Amino acid sequence: MLVQIHMIQNHAPSNLNRDDTGSPKGAVFGGVDRARISSQCLKRSIRQSEVFRQSMAGHLGVRTRRLPLELEAVLRERGVAEDVVTAIMHKATIFGSDKESEDGTTRQLIFLGEDELAGLADQLLALYEKDPKAFTKMKRDDLEKDVRSVLPRSVDIALFGRMTTSATFEDVQASAQVAHAISTTRVEHQFDYFTAVDDLKTDAEEDRGAGMIGDVEFNSATYYKYFAIDVTALTENLGGDADTTRRAVAAFLRAAALATPTGKQNTFAAHNPPDAILVEVSESHVPVNYANAFVEPVRATGGKDVVATSIERLSDYATDLNRAYGLARRSFALTPRRGMAIEGADSVETLDALADAVTAELTAARQG
Repeated sequence: MLVQIHMIQNHAPSNLNRDDTGSPKGAVFGGVDRARISSQCLKRSIRQSEVFRQSMAGHLGVRTRRLPLELEAVLRERGVAEDVVTAIMHKATIFGSDKESEDGTTRQLIFLGEDELAGLADQLLALYEKDPKAFTKMKRDDLEKDVRSVLPRSVDIALFGRMTTSATFEDVQASAQVAHAISTTRVEHQFDYFTAVDDLKTDAEEDRGAGMIGDVEFNSATYYKYFAIDVTALTENLGGDADTTRRAVAAFLRAAALATPTGKQNTFAAHNPPDAILVEVSESHVPVNYANAFVEPVRATGGKDVVATSIERLSDYATDLNRAYGLARRSFALTPRRGMAIEGADSVETLDALADAVTAELTAARQG
């Protein structure tokens, strides 16, 4: 099974995802400049969102270099002797590296599930108790040969994958693909010139003027966002747990709709939900990104704004492309804009109804 999510989302002036110079990220598409939000930024905003974390509580992981310190906490909670805890913690710092570190961290970030931590603690403690002297002398390769990560994996690892150089933490192929969001419109970046006043300044001549002067770059754009979830691969990554798979897809959909990147939000507060969400469910594993609907930049014409025109462009392109290539999709659409719909998709009125419709489709497919 394949679930594809397409969104049209208009953001007010903002700088949601910056490059190394502080400018909003961009891309050239269709020969013109577009606004862009990177896939890494979108994935993190989904993974860290309140709705995703609440929906999948107890099934989530964390990306960290603090694995040894987390193991230390687990072992202390179990009442393990302090010298044993210290020995295991220091040895755990060599995961993904040939040398122990002094600060209790690993040299690389490791994406670790909650359930994996307890299993790792069990294995490391058993190795130590078997032969404490041999344990303290173990090299990286020997340790990683004897200690293996355990199922079940966390939902976020199952969705977004994991890659490490440690043999203990096996690579996990991501079951979700996330495109860089690009604007359906041509975009020009602008600058906000600002000053700040010193609240304690005096009226003296030398103390007049601004306490600070600066500027911040921003843009405003209507984005097309695309996500694809290989439900079969997600189920395999979760050890065959079909119920958690369906919950994960619904949580991902809700989070993708409601989560917003945090870049410069204290300055711009560009919290603008999507104006249209199209979800397609299919037996065929043929993903199709509809970005080419916007090769020609959208413009406001004929009394229609760029958001309405973008939704129409998405609807027409999806219908024509799927018809031309014989791609069968079961489609559901949500748009809060009155009078607007996406051709060939069953319209729903709320995000919850959209998530329920997709969940029901996945359940029916599995039973069938």
